[in-house]
Amino acid sequence: MVLRFEEPADAALRAFFRRHPSLGRRDRGEIAEAVFDVLRHRRLYAHLAQSAAGPLEARLLALSRERRDGRLEVPALPFAVRCSLPDWLADALVTAYGAGRAESLANALLASAPLDLRVNVLKSDPAAVVAALAAAGIEARPLPQWPAALRVAGKPALERSAAFESGWFEVQDLGSQLLAALAAPRRGQIVVDFCAGAGGKTLALAAAMRSTGQVHACDVSAPRLLRMRRRLERSGATNVQPMAIADERDARLERLHARADAVLVDAPCTGTGTLRRNPDLKWRTAPADLARLVAAQRSILAAAAPLVRPGGALVYGTCSLLPQENDEQVAWFEAQHPHWRRRPAGEVLQAQGARLDPGATADGLLRLLPDRDGCDGFFGVRWERPK
Repeated sequence: MVLRFEEPADAALRAFFRRHPSLGRRDRGEIAEAVFDVLRHRRLYAHLAQSAAGPLEARLLALSRERRDGRLEVPALPFAVRCSLPDWLADALVTAYGAGRAESLANALLASAPLDLRVNVLKSDPAAVVAALAAAGIEARPLPQWPAALRVAGKPALERSAAFESGWFEVQDLGSQLLAALAAPRRGQIVVDFCAGAGGKTLALAAAMRSTGQVHACDVSAPRLLRMRRRLERSGATNVQPMAIADERDARLERLHARADAVLVDAPCTGTGTLRRNPDLKWRTAPADLARLVAAQRSILAAAAPLVRPGGALVYGTCSLLPQENDEQVAWFEAQHPHWRRRPAGEVLQAQGARLDPGATADGLLRLLPDRDGCDGFFGVRWERPK
């Protein structure tokens, strides 16, 4: 089922669990852990499984158990096989980062992702959330990189906690929180979240604005925006306007032209920075998809720029590790808009209390890498439109 890659792995697992309601939480957790481990290490396990007999799925699961028990011995193998990457992605990482750093990144992407929270400053503060979760038997600790970020130990049932039901926090990776913060919205402003999805960054923007002004949450998927509704209610934010659009050229966007103080474009991308939590993406993505996404990113950027008022800001970000979606897009946009000023990401984030590794903002761009920064891989750039 999952290995056919006909749908995202988490969606396939949810459907499986719905068909088997008798499975307890512990059973579901063990099944999910095994499935995601196989997806992370699929190429290595498939290579090693060639010497065994029986159904392939059973051989892969047996190898997964061996590795998780510390009993798996791996012989010397090529980088792409050893780190379970498709050839095109292994080559792309080596080209972009060099062999040594590519190996470090690939190994980090084989680990399971941590569970991060964003404290909702509309309702609580980090110390109160830590205390409330501790009372529920859940361990959380502040992350030094960002004032509102906490990291939870293990994978507890957060949704059952009173703090979650009260809207004191949202589950959101540290990298995602920092990308939203690059927009640096202020009270009373007009902000556009151009690719809002289910609203994680939208809610971060709304909270940073203390529920004043307006956040226009735009997305081409109305179902995704609908999933934001319950989160909005729980958060207490009252300044969000969801807007389902047909595409980036939707006529309804014209009323926002030259009015936005900040526009955030968290662009659709390969998601290569999120392979710890979405390992199936590396098997469902091909070079042709990269080319299609690069074209879509440029089209979205071209449509988002006119929404920015003179003196306002445009933030472009991806959860990709690939220069085609990051540095090359920066070069393309700046060639199209030579008078827009790039604002150093470190300057913007430090002013809000961020404390990042110097390498994360060394060239004025935001580059978060799983092996160095302990979060999903994110890229971000902030431009300001001339007055």
